[in-house]
Amino acid sequence: MIAHPSTVPVAPRPCGPFKTHRQDAWWGENVFSLVTFALFTVYTIWAVLQNTHYEWGPYLSPFYSPHLTAMFPETFNWVKFSPAFLVIWMPLGFRATCYFCRRVYHRAVFNDPASCAVELPKPINYTGEKAFPFVLLNMHRYFLYLALVLVVFHWSHVWQATQFEDGFHVGLGTLVITLDALFLTLYVFSCHSLRHLIGGRLNHFSKSGCSQAKHTLWSVVSKLNEHHGKYFWISLFAVWAADAYVRLVAMGCL
Repeated sequence: MIAHPSTVPVAPRPCGPFKTHRQDAWWGENVFSLVTFALFTVYTIWAVLQNTHYEWGPYLSPFYSPHLTAMFPETFNWVKFSPAFLVIWMPLGFRATCYFCRRVYHRAVFNDPASCAVELPKPINYTGEKAFPFVLLNMHRYFLYLALVLVVFHWSHVWQATQFEDGFHVGLGTLVITLDALFLTLYVFSCHSLRHLIGGRLNHFSKSGCSQAKHTLWSVVSKLNEHHGKYFWISLFAVWAADAYVRLVAMGCL
């Protein structure tokens, strides 16, 4: 016998900041995200301001990629500050406007909301992404184009990391830099905006040019998109590790 909906007991909605009926450790992900963001932010600011120990032999820190002052010395001879400032805004902009990253900092930093089925700390007047500064998040699609260019440069640094003075070699640094390029590629190619760029605004692939190729590419990106959050975190730690490794080698610690 099925109970009538009106007779099913319903627990009263919990009142108060962060109140919930959930029994799991929903706050664990937020704590991890907040601590990781804080550490990564502090480390990145420190590393960029150092303006030293960012390259050794064929190794280059990804924070300084592409190395514009080395590629175009005459064009950028006016640069007296860390060359990382010329490029760091591109990957940071792509990450900060990323759909997954938005969810992470809305939960971990703004508690808006802290998680599903968890009461807000205070009532809000939700305006979406129409007001400053959140309206800037709509620039994600443009940061995507820059991120695709960065992927090419990161793979070029993988090849560069094999070119030692005495010939072709694969060192530990080569592997670390390769992992950075690999997971950056997976993160960028699993992007929601890229998926929409390939297959968005289409009701039937068969009615578009290069339909089979476009559908295949869209299917691959859609499959990668299922793991976009994982690639976000892994690529974040990979770029962190690559800079730290190059820096430690350049400092003579490894």
